[in-house]
Amino acid sequence: MAIDNKKEQERAELHRTIWSIADDLRGSVDGWDFKQYVLGMLFYRYISENLRNYINEGENEGGASNFDYAQLTDEEAESAREELVQTKGFFILPSELFSTIQAKASEDKNLNETLEKIFRNIENSALGTDSEADFKGLFDDIDVNSKKLGGTVKERNERLVKLMNGIASMNLKDSDNTIDLFGDAYEYLMGMYAGNAGKSGGEFFTPQEVSELLTKITLVGKDSVNKVYDPACGSGSLLLKFAKILGKENIRNGFFGQEINITTYNLCRINMFLHNIGYEKFDIAHGDTLKTPAHWDDEPFEAIVSNPPYSIKWEGDDNPILINDPRFSPAGVLAPKSKADMAFIMHSLSWLASNGTAAIVCFPGIMYRSGAEQKIRKYLIDNNYVDCVIQLPDNLFFGTSIATCIMVLKKSKKDNSTLFIDASKEFVKITNSNKLSEANVASIIDTFTKRENKDYVSALIPNTRIAEEEYNLSVSTYVEQEDTREVIDITELNKEIARIVEREAQLRAEIDKIVAEIEA
Repeated sequence: MAIDNKKEQERAELHRTIWSIADDLRGSVDGWDFKQYVLGMLFYRYISENLRNYINEGENEGGASNFDYAQLTDEEAESAREELVQTKGFFILPSELFSTIQAKASEDKNLNETLEKIFRNIENSALGTDSEADFKGLFDDIDVNSKKLGGTVKERNERLVKLMNGIASMNLKDSDNTIDLFGDAYEYLMGMYAGNAGKSGGEFFTPQEVSELLTKITLVGKDSVNKVYDPACGSGSLLLKFAKILGKENIRNGFFGQEINITTYNLCRINMFLHNIGYEKFDIAHGDTLKTPAHWDDEPFEAIVSNPPYSIKWEGDDNPILINDPRFSPAGVLAPKSKADMAFIMHSLSWLASNGTAAIVCFPGIMYRSGAEQKIRKYLIDNNYVDCVIQLPDNLFFGTSIATCIMVLKKSKKDNSTLFIDASKEFVKITNSNKLSEANVASIIDTFTKRENKDYVSALIPNTRIAEEEYNLSVSTYVEQEDTREVIDITELNKEIARIVEREAQLRAEIDKIVAEIEA
């Protein structure tokens, strides 16, 4: 209990500090844009301390006394460059460490140029090595010469000094290892900016409790997986839930994903590092998953989670090659050009291992619309790939109040039925939004695991029945809604009506008597 209290105190203090920094630095740079500077500087501090601590621990274990890498000259440090790039994936000179630059930042009239040079040096340290792809362009979105920071060099540098001092003030020392402080800081910042930015921010961020639910769905009955994958990985929060819930040592071959937005792709790679995932343990690709997918030749994934963009446009049948793509061709039809949702479903199914589970957040329309989407649902049901459909509460996600669903896919099911769960009432109200509590998540997982009929909550439906319903996968088609209206006792109601009628007759008789007396 004491550890839990300490953890919450540390987290609360960290969040207060972050909020104070963000509030202080607000101004010429709006929140969702400014996150790139805050997160980028947080990343710069992280890799600086990560490298410095790694070297110091190694030297002090070897017999050195109070060795500190930051005190070396750049010339002395150069001899270790090659070895450090091989083990850590990057190299930073002592003179270019975050702590070194931050200590004298207020005196550096060319701080913006100094930081620009350091960021390029860090990226270039990985050139020609196995980690090159993981560091290439990581700092591209931290434009230290942007007019958003100020109209003059002096104004920009003043803001950069504030930023560095703010990041330096964060208490990210965690001697008891009670929480992943750098990773927690990242998640809090992303959530804060996504909430303030509305739709534009929410496109890149899945609420943590939804990430937890998706992760736990894919892990039922498992204590390890070969690797995890997200075809529209955004900032990586879904992937990294596995590290927290399962432990990164139980994800044997690492974290994989693809992201089309370059800024978010950079944030995802930064997120991996901030959660202490080494460059050799993740493979995040940049590009259009539906058109030019990465990881073609990789071993199929045992765990796939995703919250792909809802109803975006894609090439569809305008591209004659796609109908022959082995990801989409088995269904005999492509997802509509105006709605790519089912294309992400088919892609995920194709990348899924025979013993794997995929949990994908879906726009509700794909569960009942006719046309190509109905034909794809027919393919999925007839081949027994849909394990479960879960109706979520509305107003869970940033930027939309739509009640979304989760489709769970499996290739090796034990029955020819599909489970439908109505979890629309599983939420707690937080201001104007809804949130899944720990109890809500536990309840949904329990229902998912038991896989049985429960009045008003779940229904295990034979696939033949779903075919009779023209492959409608809406939860409301199979799970009856509870009638919460007050039950009326007809007998008592009739008695009450009789009493009212009798009383009415008495009153009328009394009124008639009074009128007769007046007329007399």
